[in-house]
Amino acid sequence: MQKAILITGCSSGIGLIAAQDLRNRGYRVLAACRKPQDVENMHQLGLEAVELDLDDSASVERAAAQVIDMTGGRLYGLFNNGGYGVYGPLSAISRQQLEQQFSTNLFGTHQLTQLLLPAMLPHGEGRIIQTSSVMGLVSSAGRGAYAASKFALEAWSDALRMELHGTGIQVSLIEPGPLTTHFTQNVNQTQSDKPVHNPSIARLLTLPPEAVLPKLRHALESPRAKLRYPVTLLAHALGILRRVLPGRMLDWLMRSNG
Repeated sequence: MQKAILITGCSSGIGLIAAQDLRNRGYRVLAACRKPQDVENMHQLGLEAVELDLDDSASVERAAAQVIDMTGGRLYGLFNNGGYGVYGPLSAISRQQLEQQFSTNLFGTHQLTQLLLPAMLPHGEGRIIQTSSVMGLVSSAGRGAYAASKFALEAWSDALRMELHGTGIQVSLIEPGPLTTHFTQNVNQTQSDKPVHNPSIARLLTLPPEAVLPKLRHALESPRAKLRYPVTLLAHALGILRRVLPGRMLDWLMRSNG
């Protein structure tokens, strides 16, 4: 039987290349996008499309019901990839902006996963994978809101993994560093006159979004998926430095390269 997987955030970047790659590998891919035009683009690419706005609880409910109907109540994979970034100093970010950041990057993911688990649990197998970020490992000035949402996603994923132990459903995190996607261009800059830019070292270590694919394939297909999959040298390095450096030294390093 063809395994069905729902991927969120498929309009571009990681979501789009993941949808195309997994379809080519024989999966039945359901590609979720927020905008109707992007949904139409998915159809034109030959993908089954679902309209989903993670910031809208009613949209999440409709999408989950549609996925369950489309798959006959049997979903193998859920790739929670959708999200965006709010950048700017915390003093310039309103409560509403912070709530919306968490609504898309965490609350919508939680709701969608909760609604789709009934299509996974009875079958004793499955994979739930989240796109986190190197900013889910370390924070930096100007990226506090985004990093906070990814730190929360990491903790949520850890708890979900432990709660699903013994069910046959494995839970993993993919932690990209800088990639050449539209993410940076789509960032919501709260101070347009003082935008937050990636440091020069990040630009030197940037990889194309295809760098995620080997990690995603392993998370979906290995009998024993890893808990975390760093992507790019920067993600690997910061994961190590977070564990070995004193906090103040890590602060200095992040300030120096911010």
